[in-house]
Amino acid sequence: MNSNYDIIIVGGGAAGFFTAINIVESNPKLKVAILERGKTVLEKVRISGGGRCNVTHACFVPNDLVKFYPRGEKELRGPFHQFCSGDTIEWFEKHDVELKIEDDGRMFPTTDSSQTIIDCFLGLTQKLKIEVLTGQSVQSLFHGDNYWKVETNHETFSCQKLVMTTGSNPKIWELLENMNHTIIPPVPSLFTFNIKDTRIKDLMGVSAFAHVKVKGTKLEASGPLLITHWGMSGPGILRLSAWGARILAEKKYQFVLEVNWLNDITFDEAMESLKELKQEHAKKIVSKKSPFEFPNRLWESLVLASAIDTETKWADLTKMQLTNLANQLTNGQFQVNGKSTFKEEFVTAGGVDLREINFKTMESKLHENLFFAGEIVNIDAITGGFNFQNAWTSGFIVANSITTS
Repeated sequence: MNSNYDIIIVGGGAAGFFTAINIVESNPKLKVAILERGKTVLEKVRISGGGRCNVTHACFVPNDLVKFYPRGEKELRGPFHQFCSGDTIEWFEKHDVELKIEDDGRMFPTTDSSQTIIDCFLGLTQKLKIEVLTGQSVQSLFHGDNYWKVETNHETFSCQKLVMTTGSNPKIWELLENMNHTIIPPVPSLFTFNIKDTRIKDLMGVSAFAHVKVKGTKLEASGPLLITHWGMSGPGILRLSAWGARILAEKKYQFVLEVNWLNDITFDEAMESLKELKQEHAKKIVSKKSPFEFPNRLWESLVLASAIDTETKWADLTKMQLTNLANQLTNGQFQVNGKSTFKEEFVTAGGVDLREINFKTMESKLHENLFFAGEIVNIDAITGGFNFQNAWTSGFIVANSITTS
């Protein structure tokens, strides 16, 4: 059986739906189908942001927004001038989905439910008569004169224009590689660090704003650091994992993490502060209360790690103990052995080589009428709504170039 369409979109995720809807809204005459290999669509949207769907980020200047993309910073500048976060908010408002901004800039539907976004997309595909076909696993792609042939496990489809929005799908990357596209090998991009260390052993749930650095590299980041039962997580760690995706993969996730629990305070400055505290709080017990802006439990643990027992008073601290403590505070060395996936938000660095894509249209430079949107290409971002923004922007550009050409 052969089914003919004007446009076929392979991949029923955020980028696929957004592309399809924007195509048919611009040109209702076009016959469009979305092919999804799974039983359900929009699965990543469902689980994103803890089930709330972190739609985008309140960063409205393209040149600032690109800085959140370890891979794709240069290439996304032009696309973000065409469709940025402000356009995303407007698009969803126009389709009766209101978004709100949280304190950290992340944007969610006011309902706090990803179902709102899913319902919006499913409703629009029905209204616009876009066919959504599940259980369709693509087996082969063939490029003929002015047409594409897509063979799935069930049937053969043909179309004039083909859009690939399959995210991190190794099978599809392999098919594209067979068509001479270069695939940058995928490595995980958002992950937390596995650390077994007595200093953080019983501190699960404790959080501090810290500066983190991978020893012997230029990789560093600042942000809230969360201690978990398997090690360290939180925005600072995730930022480091995204920017260091390739380097940390090469290290097989075995490295030393340097933590400055005082963020931007240097060892010398910490030493000065501790000497002042020794004078001011002479009769008080050192371990009892944190003199810095982080939790008492963490302070007590670092005090013990500095060879200061729980009953020692400030006045009795030796120069060696002060030095140890300043070191623990500003340059704690933690051995990382492995990584864990950050919740279900699995993002990979890797995909179609960016040099093989025309970013004005998101069309392949090697094959006419083949387009890409979303994470299938070698673009990824840190956590905070940026990966979805890439899906909306690239989907919009594909739709725009298809309907205006």
